[in-house]
Amino acid sequence: MSDRFPVRYDASGLTADDLHLFNEGTHYHLYDKMGAHAATVDGRPGVRFAVWAPNAERINLVGDFNDWNADATPLHARGGSGVWECAVQNLAVGARYKYHVRGPNGYRFDKADPYAFSCEVAPATGSVVTDLGGYEWTDSEWMTHRGGRGGLTAPVSVYEMHIGSWRRDAADGNRPLTYRELAAVLPEYIANHGFTHVEFLPVMEHPFYGSWGYQMTGFFAPTSRYGSPQDLMFLIDTLHRKGVGVILDWVPSHFPCDGFGLSYFDGTCLYEHADRKQGYQPDWGSYIFNYGRNEVANFLVNSALFWLDKYHIDGIRVDAVASMLYLDYSRKAGEWIPNKYGGRENLEAVAFLKRFNEQVYTRFPDVHTFAEESTSWPKVSRPTYDGGLGFGLKWDMGWMHDTLKYMEDDPVHRKHHHGQLTFRSVYAFSENFILPLSHDEVVHGKKSLLDKMPGDEWQKRANLRLLLAYMWTTPGKKLLFMGCEFGQWREWGHDRELDWNLLEDPKHAGLARWVGDLNHAYRSVAALHCKDCDASGFQWLEANDAEQSAFAFLRLGFDTDAPVAVALNFTPVVRRNYRVGLPRGGRWKELLNSDAGIYGGSDQGNLGTLEAVPVGCQGQPYSVVLSLPPLAAVLLVPA
Repeated sequence: MSDRFPVRYDASGLTADDLHLFNEGTHYHLYDKMGAHAATVDGRPGVRFAVWAPNAERINLVGDFNDWNADATPLHARGGSGVWECAVQNLAVGARYKYHVRGPNGYRFDKADPYAFSCEVAPATGSVVTDLGGYEWTDSEWMTHRGGRGGLTAPVSVYEMHIGSWRRDAADGNRPLTYRELAAVLPEYIANHGFTHVEFLPVMEHPFYGSWGYQMTGFFAPTSRYGSPQDLMFLIDTLHRKGVGVILDWVPSHFPCDGFGLSYFDGTCLYEHADRKQGYQPDWGSYIFNYGRNEVANFLVNSALFWLDKYHIDGIRVDAVASMLYLDYSRKAGEWIPNKYGGRENLEAVAFLKRFNEQVYTRFPDVHTFAEESTSWPKVSRPTYDGGLGFGLKWDMGWMHDTLKYMEDDPVHRKHHHGQLTFRSVYAFSENFILPLSHDEVVHGKKSLLDKMPGDEWQKRANLRLLLAYMWTTPGKKLLFMGCEFGQWREWGHDRELDWNLLEDPKHAGLARWVGDLNHAYRSVAALHCKDCDASGFQWLEANDAEQSAFAFLRLGFDTDAPVAVALNFTPVVRRNYRVGLPRGGRWKELLNSDAGIYGGSDQGNLGTLEAVPVGCQGQPYSVVLSLPPLAAVLLVPA
């Protein structure tokens, strides 16, 4: 190694206590210790490095500074902790590096740093020495008050998006916008459409762009495709100043098999299980974390805490929770190993998820965690002290499947499937639910939301407006994937931007306006959101009119909140003289009507107001006689 970069072993940031807590699995600021960090080395600036590889026989630091010489810069093992470290003088931010690991049976490989804060731009795979300091946050007002903006009684309406395909720069080779370019347009767009939060598909570094970020290799590094860590901070900061919260999609369920990553890290199955019946995920061709190993679970919990700490994230959405909970997930008989009790539950994964949620809510009580969990596992969104997994909210995948299946039916057949919409009321409050119409529903031949709808173009748009009205008025928080807000005709494609030209068509612009008005009503009318997760906030008025495919219900808030009556007609026939019960007399007004001409509808309705008369109906002391527009929803509130 050149004399310009002398190596030392006395500049460690890892104390004996750090090592003990790490091996015990209870070190929750590990990202400040492991990886590459600026340090003073013999009185001069430098960088200290620390990596966990307990079965390695030898590790050398390789990089620009030593011409990637696998013998030049050795690391030193810290006793029996499994941690190797060194400190290099004169090394600076921006240096590229990897660890050259020699393991058992002649294993040799250059590994990226699992704790790196930044990586080279793909397809390069090196780690980059990075200082996360230097960014001056300006979101103090948001951070002070965000606890009241994302709670169970608050309106939560999430715009889910993939950064690389939202907008692109056609003048520059159709490249994705950078984090800073997004900051100039995205916050205004989301705020104008009334969404409270944006959820990014994984921004963590990933080698294969076509994985959408779900094959992560950089659990502490935002992808460099769109800029630097500080650029991402700027985007989040700008969103916060616009009043928009930020949720990150996070994948602790599996990791890719790429040789430079976590797989076979020290020449042994370190992060993954050795037995493929436990350690290999056949659906995604990836490895499953060994949650029973303290250091692996500690690594993952630290990853989540890191994004909340360093990037001011407001929520973590955990991908593919069901694949973590069940040992036999996507496996046939004989292809999985039962737990110690002979069952199919992954006890180590359950313990990890509980610890993850406990640590998140202990250290950041004003954020939320979201579980994408597709089974009937009990108490996913209940506290761990009550036997739950501890998540804040759970994606209601059952609602999504039942509702889309119902909506895809021709209206003439819907009367035979009425229960697909009413069934949810059986379980609607068993968890704290968020209703997702996500990216998974508009890819791989499933069609776009608009194109799923039956009928001619007018009916497709009317059906989509109706679907969104049903979603926004049904108890539960909301999530909608990008492009669905204006009726994208094509499926989502990660290699192109959304079809923004559609907004030049008044019919698509009207749909976008409908989504914005739904969001603004959801946020401003307490009864539509404050009891999203409380059974006392919902009451059926009409759940059994299968013949006319009509539904009606009340949304109720706290004592001083005005109720909202919702009536829905899932056929293209106007239902005139349709009586709906109401809890109050006097004048009621149409808060929203999805058939209004401004949204692209046929302008059928009730002339804005109705008088509730003392005629009992549907268990209510008053009622009104409505005109229910075709394939439409009408929302009524006391005038």
